Amino acid sequence: MRFCVLGSGSRGNSILIESGSTAVLIDAGFSGKELRRRLELINRSPENLTAILVTHEHGDHISGVGVLSRLLNLPVYANIGTHRAAEAKLQKLYQRAEFETGTTFALNDLEIHPFRISHDTTDPVGFVVSDGTSSLCCCTDTGKITSLIRQRTRRCQALILEANYDPQMLADGPYPLPIKQRVRSSHGHLANDDAARFLAELADSSLQQVVLAHLSSTNNLPELVSARIQQEIRPLNPAFSLDIALQEQPTRVFVV
Repeated sequence: MRFCVLGSGSRGNSILIESGSTAVLIDAGFSGKELRRRLELINRSPENLTAILVTHEHGDHISGVGVLSRLLNLPVYANIGTHRAAEAKLQKLYQRAEFETGTTFALNDLEIHPFRISHDTTDPVGFVVSDGTSSLCCCTDTGKITSLIRQRTRRCQALILEANYDPQMLADGPYPLPIKQRVRSSHGHLANDDAARFLAELADSSLQQVVLAHLSSTNNLPELVSARIQQEIRPLNPAFSLDIALQEQPTRVFVV
């Protein structure tokens, strides 16, 4: 199985996952033109996509979903709550496909398990995606690490995990107090400290690759994330490699 974070942050999010002849996007928070450009940067074509999976209805995750679905005849998979909440933004889709949160479903060469996360939307989910040999957990836009997230992540070989903000940068930054409170809440976003402690819990797991994602351009810096994570996990000597996804460009293509 191969995957690439095409871009991640408050201005757009999308993840490509491939196995065999199946290629899916988790979210499409960029314009159709920009998604095509990013796919071509990694030598991929949007015409080879199989489907789009949607985590939740915020614009930085769905702004390109409707146009891609219509242009490329792609089914869009989301739970019923997210479909209803996103209808006005998505408009007409080529095919509206629904899944039930917590219930695994097959999509050609891939097995998809959507699980509940903690964010201020209708019914937000993360995904565990498996090709029968390896599994990737995608978990961003969650205000806390729940026991369910721990359970779903433990057996995966790869993890895309949010590390949204540095607490001091958020406190000192320009956001109005209500926005700061939202970000810090249990239905907001994950702080660097939370991500670091969670990765320390996973130091002895089957993880081979971790990609940190959804860094705030206002309240975080890649070097702060890296330093905080290394402070927590270095003494534990984990087996996994660590990369950081950026807003402006795709990551490399990872193989698990």
